[in-house]
Amino acid sequence: MKTGKNTSPAPASADTPEAVDLLIHARWIIPVEPAGITLENHSLAVHDGRIAGLLPRADAERRFAPSEVVELGEHVLLPGFVNLHTHAAMTLMRGLADDLPLEKWLGERIWPAESRHVSAEFVHDGTLLAAAEMLRGGITCCNDMYFFPDAAARAFTAAGMRAMLGITVLEFPTPYASDADDYIAKGLAVRDAWRTHPLISFSLAPHAPYTVSDRTFERIATLSAQLDLPVHVHVHEAASEIENSLKQYGMRPLTRLHQLGLVNPSLIAVHAVHLDVTDIGLLAMEGASVAHNPTSNMKLASGASPVVGLARQGINIGLGTDGAASNNRLDMFQEMRHAALLGKLTAHDAAALNAHTVLHMATLGGARAMGLADSIGSLEIGKFADMCAIRLDDWLLQPCFAPASHLIYVAGREQVSHVWVAGQCRVNAHTLVDFDLPALLAVINLWQNKLQV
Repeated sequence: MKTGKNTSPAPASADTPEAVDLLIHARWIIPVEPAGITLENHSLAVHDGRIAGLLPRADAERRFAPSEVVELGEHVLLPGFVNLHTHAAMTLMRGLADDLPLEKWLGERIWPAESRHVSAEFVHDGTLLAAAEMLRGGITCCNDMYFFPDAAARAFTAAGMRAMLGITVLEFPTPYASDADDYIAKGLAVRDAWRTHPLISFSLAPHAPYTVSDRTFERIATLSAQLDLPVHVHVHEAASEIENSLKQYGMRPLTRLHQLGLVNPSLIAVHAVHLDVTDIGLLAMEGASVAHNPTSNMKLASGASPVVGLARQGINIGLGTDGAASNNRLDMFQEMRHAALLGKLTAHDAAALNAHTVLHMATLGGARAMGLADSIGSLEIGKFADMCAIRLDDWLLQPCFAPASHLIYVAGREQVSHVWVAGQCRVNAHTLVDFDLPALLAVINLWQNKLQV
């Protein structure tokens, strides 16, 4: 186990303890950056929602005068997980259309259900349920793509969770909007209304190359550059997508997006399963990121993204759960384990995607793709205190030789004991804080009755 050096700045006075809001003493801390390090018997200080220090416990006790102290004697503390791709409100459709291939799942079950039921109330309630599930599993930030983003923003802020909301764009009408211009206008209006909120940010989210026209993609490329917004889009998810694009446009979807000005560092390419050498080279050359969704890809039989090859080309990779309608869990431990095992299997290399690499994908990789790496994704001084603690003393987890490895291959979200977002405790001793779960579940039961008719 490596021991990192003290990375905190020197106190203003050696004689006067520095007042902070919170001091956490942990058995282990994995900061993610610097890479590959596990700190033992260290402490982390939080003040005004940001990390104020990370140093050995004895030094922390001399330096800081905290208002609150949290002892994590058998825990590992690490950055909160970043879910790089989800459709939070679709949690209401968990298990509604299982065991179907992508085209049938989407065209015959999901889109018809959405046309009948999606509304601002549907999105608010489904998103609130998703936020509760994600927080309980250590996810402190997500990159969401769905309709009625104002309702989603209200739900995420009520839960106290950080979220980037997609300005979803399609060419065809839904209960939310009539055409591409209407989607964009409504989405930008919501962005203007929420743009100063500390937990909410926005991306442009054209659904996919097969549902968005060249004209709309060109407009999105312009808006992305003008407003400095990421572009969050499904791409190369299924083999049929590539075949249809070759017939209609004479080129692969990524090549088309590149010609339209969208393959650049602002691009979050979701799924990216069916990639050839040219596709991978294009993503690497242009500095785009990939949102890897291993569980959803397996469940829909879409295929396995070549993440080991992507990583070897230096492409930034984050992990996503996709929606609970195609997963069916918003569980980053499941995604980490599946990413590691599937990566080793497809690369025929047991050393591919080690534990620290996968933890990076689940935290800083996602934050970097969203343009938030200066604020979240690692435990560095000055960043927001978005963190989770995992208890590793359960007898089912014994013995523990390497905490990072344990997080990937042994522990589960049930071991998440504490979660903080910007220094505010959202999960305490395995329990959601300030969350009326019984009232929410009563509302969810009503939605279940409507959806199963």
